[in-house]
Amino acid sequence: MKNHERLVIGIILSAIAVFIGLDLFTDARQGAAWWHLAFELAIAIGAIFGVLLLLIGAMRLRANLAIANINISEHKATTEIWRARAKTYIDGLSKAINTQLDDWKLSASEKEIAFMLLKGLSLREIAQIRGTNEKTARAQATSIYQKSNLNGRADLAAFFLEDLLG
Repeated sequence: MKNHERLVIGIILSAIAVFIGLDLFTDARQGAAWWHLAFELAIAIGAIFGVLLLLIGAMRLRANLAIANINISEHKATTEIWRARAKTYIDGLSKAINTQLDDWKLSASEKEIAFMLLKGLSLREIAQIRGTNEKTARAQATSIYQKSNLNGRADLAAFFLEDLLG
């Protein structure tokens, strides 16, 4: 239930409780039957109970939201620390990969495709990003594998990851 819905329902239930409470007071002064007063009292208590349930639910939601925000902040801080620690290594790895691609004498477009292949993009995605045909991307990937003496995408990834993973 959304906040504005809770607010509307809370206002309606509060109004019901107030109006029935006033009606109870006037009915009691006019000598209404006990069962009539008991019925209206039950309705007023039910409305008040509904308002209390809405308030308790809203407080629980706010508490859960506060906890979630704290958790998000902690995760963001942890992520930033990891990124800062890993940046030097990632930059070094990127330079090392680039050097190896130069050693294989790949063209600029082949190097770009090799990096996309290492990131896990499909040939279709690579073609879309580069604004080319999928067959062109496939031909360039084949050229990369031939120049590097590797058998495919898995071998390309393994070439760079093998030493990293020990």
